[in-house]
Amino acid sequence: MVLTFDPHPSEVVRPGSHPSILTPGRHKADLVADLGADVLCVLPFTIDFSRLTAAEFAHAVLVEHLHAHAVVVGDNFRFGHKAAGDVAGLAELGARFGFATEGVPLLQDEGTTISSTYVRSCVDAGDVAAAARALGRPHRVDGTVVRGDRRGRTIGYPTANLQTVPHTAVPADGVYAGWLVREKAQLLAAISVGTNPTFEGRERRVEAFVLDFDGDLYGEQVAIDFAERLRPTLRFDEVAALVTQMDDDVRRTRTLLT
Repeated sequence: MVLTFDPHPSEVVRPGSHPSILTPGRHKADLVADLGADVLCVLPFTIDFSRLTAAEFAHAVLVEHLHAHAVVVGDNFRFGHKAAGDVAGLAELGARFGFATEGVPLLQDEGTTISSTYVRSCVDAGDVAAAARALGRPHRVDGTVVRGDRRGRTIGYPTANLQTVPHTAVPADGVYAGWLVREKAQLLAAISVGTNPTFEGRERRVEAFVLDFDGDLYGEQVAIDFAERLRPTLRFDEVAALVTQMDDDVRRTRTLLT
């Protein structure tokens, strides 16, 4: 069984901190199932819960409710009020309450510790390739396809405009190669993140031009998987120059991912 918390503990103990969401709940459940875990337990994290001492957490959650025989955590695991408990403390509590404890060393990538903080920094910087290496999969953004300005179809590049959940970990502004995932089908896509400065846009958007696709996606729940950053967001003085650049973005996307 995998145990996790919702919302992010930092959001509760530091209201307004809004740690960006790397993996929405439904996608997290699918990933955990793919790993072979039988159960994903999502524990509501509240201010009252945050005030449990380390011993109270271990007894109430791990013993009384989950009947744990063995608990596996990362070497940097902290728990209990004000993060007072650590792996050594959990082992002591386990000896008292009857469960084994194992601390697992954190993964490293060329000397960098792999963590959610590291992945968020990669996404924030637009380095989705590094984020994918750390995650073992492309970084994904979920959302609903909504109507945008409908300007793309007038220049030959209709896009799916994604309405995301608040505080989603959206990559830095730029153009990316990736996929739009629709009903588990991966469709090649050139993806734009930003405000569209060529048309004096103000709203930051995630938009995907799906290659070799002719259809209507409005209202659908889809996901966008980011593979590689192609370039930063640019402002063009003429629409024709923008279209020429988009032609190249699509060509590079096809070359990179096929």
